[in-house]
Amino acid sequence: NGKLFSSLFQQRAAEYRALCLQGYNIARLRIDNYTTQITKPKAIITDIDETILDNSPYAVHQAYKGKEYDSPSWYEWTDKSAADTMPGAAAFLKYAASKNIEIFYITNREQRERASTLKNLQRFDLPNADESHLLTKQSTSSKEVRRQQVMRNYELLILMGDNLADFSSLFDKKTEEERRYNTDLSAGEFGKKFIVFPNANYGDCKRSLYT
Repeated sequence: NGKLFSSLFQQRAAEYRALCLQGYNIARLRIDNYTTQITKPKAIITDIDETILDNSPYAVHQAYKGKEYDSPSWYEWTDKSAADTMPGAAAFLKYAASKNIEIFYITNREQRERASTLKNLQRFDLPNADESHLLTKQSTSSKEVRRQQVMRNYELLILMGDNLADFSSLFDKKTEEERRYNTDLSAGEFGKKFIVFPNANYGDCKRSLYT
């Protein structure tokens, strides 16, 4: 029942919608006010699930069956390329692209989900929804190597995600206490370079509570 209530909040609560719109409004302000002189092309790195695409229908489907996440049902869901965008996501990404900012999608979806993920992003005509801008999970769930790969050739303006590991290796597989400490350590980055979106359904926060 917990997943049903959290998904109901995600799908129906105006407060959830407002939080998403707030996040993208802040992201727009950050790119509009970026004044650093740079020679490299500009880029944004974003997570996909619960940052760009809304997977709450999958969570509801599993909850009604009395089940949690499992790989076979998740692959069945992503194969449909049916996830809607989160409130404000498409408008923001298209605005960023109009400012000559490239979008890189760094996700821990697996290689087998690549084609269906691209199809889902392309369904909404999202910018840079192509092979070279989608970085799926390879040998590790840590996104640090993939972030560094982008940063070698681009000036990174902001990172967007629903999980702290979307922003820094400081948050990779850490305990609750370590995550709290590193959040305070990074306090100046939230709302500046790190844009966080709400996700009450899943994430490393849940895992850390049981370690």
